[in-house]
Amino acid sequence: MVMQLPTELIREELEIFEQRFKEAVRSNAPLLDRIMRYVVKRKGKQLRPMFVLLSAKLCGPVTETSYRAASLVEILHTATLVHDDVVDDSMERRGFFSTYALWKAKANVLIGDYLLAKGLLLSLDHNDYRILHILSDAVRLISEGELLQLEKARSLNLREDIYYEIIRSKTASLLASACSAGAWSSSGDENLAEKMRQFGEKTGMAFQIKDDLFDYGNENVGKPTGNDIKEKKLTLPLIYTLNQTDKETRRKIIYIVKNQNRDKEKVNWVIEKVRETGGIRYATEKMNQFRNEALDILHSFPESPVRKGLEDMVLFVTDRKY
Repeated sequence: MVMQLPTELIREELEIFEQRFKEAVRSNAPLLDRIMRYVVKRKGKQLRPMFVLLSAKLCGPVTETSYRAASLVEILHTATLVHDDVVDDSMERRGFFSTYALWKAKANVLIGDYLLAKGLLLSLDHNDYRILHILSDAVRLISEGELLQLEKARSLNLREDIYYEIIRSKTASLLASACSAGAWSSSGDENLAEKMRQFGEKTGMAFQIKDDLFDYGNENVGKPTGNDIKEKKLTLPLIYTLNQTDKETRRKIIYIVKNQNRDKEKVNWVIEKVRETGGIRYATEKMNQFRNEALDILHSFPESPVRKGLEDMVLFVTDRKY
């Protein structure tokens, strides 16, 4: 069974959000406006705005503040992706040319900065200070997580707790803030906002581990990509393997990751070792643990179609095929 996103539940809200988002990123500078139109056209599945709107709906009525929170999350997410493409020298994004491929590094850094400024103003113009605070925290954590990952890639960190710290900051923080901002926008209740922040964080952790598993291929993605190994990123399946295997194998894996990460055969050998040692199984168990913790938090809310919609979102995150 393929998990469906619960778009039906918030169809109207998503349409309103689409309009608000387009307006929020419009620019008077012709080049910028052209680039923004390109960005808007190639938006992905919009998971984060959906999390904002569903979290808002779970905790109260969707308000204008909710739409601005959803736009702010999408603006910040887009800004981080635009900057990421420069950092990773990435020519493709979601199957299209990245803005980096089309407009190069200088423009891309400025586009990211522009988006961050637009996000700030969107909140400040409407006195959404609490929402801005919740989301600015995520931007800080994302940067810290990326830098921690850079630092640890050099020394090939083998510690599971540091891996969790990296993904909690890098990936889970934005989803946590999206759910928290959504809850706050409709309820103004700090306790609900904190509860939904924890829900979003657990979901975000599961989301990133799922992403890491894609690197090792599965029946749907087909062959493994080994991209994380090429980038010397130590993800959970590999960290587990390095900690479980004998000295000789560990030395060999580390040598390949450091010095031969472009050699397809060598990378495939590492992937095979991870499979043999149970790294995939272990990471899948951890992913499911985070997923179940997220569902437990949801189940403290009364049963409703919106709660069911958020459950479907969590299951989509861990069962998605791409």
